[in-house]
Amino acid sequence: MIVIMGIHIAPAAVADFHQVLNDHSRYWGERDLRSLHLLALVQEFGSTCMVARAEDGIRGYVFGFVTPDGTGYVHLIATRDDARGTGLGRRLYTAFAEAAERHGARKLKAITSVENTGSIAFHRSLGFDTKIVDDYNGPGRAMAVFHRDLPLTVSRP
Repeated sequence: MIVIMGIHIAPAAVADFHQVLNDHSRYWGERDLRSLHLLALVQEFGSTCMVARAEDGIRGYVFGFVTPDGTGYVHLIATRDDARGTGLGRRLYTAFAEAAERHGARKLKAITSVENTGSIAFHRSLGFDTKIVDDYNGPGRAMAVFHRDLPLTVSRP
């Protein structure tokens, strides 16, 4: 567990998953991404699914896993509306990267829609290479695909 400024970053539990879904709009605004939240990730890959807890609830989370080829794949990362700009996303990525390395990961990967300019800028600030891959998510559905080697060393913005 990582503790910084009253925020505890620790592996997610099933109850955390349900709390994140209950507070979905605090993390994602008007975008409804609940269908991307898979309880199986927390149940099967709990040691690489992290939540950042404070006295007032879950401020952010990252759900991911390590693939058989040694890639730490970040499926979802989000910070609550009142925690943005605090460096929490960077701390969550660091916690995920450390957990992924313990499970044999040598590199990191994530994807987002090409329209998600905030996510693209965030990943680039963490040192990820970015490629737009046509048809990545099906015909006519290009995605921004991020890659970088481990270890992940980040500093506050």
